[in-house]
Amino acid sequence: ALPVLEASLALKQRYCSRSESAILSAQTGLAACLSELGRNNEALVLKREIYARRVATRGISDERTILTGSNVALSLIRLKLWDESKALARDQLLPVARRSLG
Repeated sequence: ALPVLEASLALKQRYCSRSESAILSAQTGLAACLSELGRNNEALVLKREIYARRVATRGISDERTILTGSNVALSLIRLKLWDESKALARDQLLPVARRSLG
């Protein structure tokens, strides 16, 4: 599945370069696949990139941005980066989620 997802992302980047949502969706699928394969460091790099792009394009309060940030926090936990995960959740995600989602 990984080579197919990588090819799909490459095609979207080449032919749908103006569709940020299509590219982010393909990257999200690729990051999930990397996580499932135990390639958590690679998945974390990609998830951080996705989160940064969502913050830049949709804003910190967007539901998808918050979900993507949660995915980053979970990846940090898988890599036993407890302090970084806790800081992300406590300082960025939870306050925004409480304000935006109620």
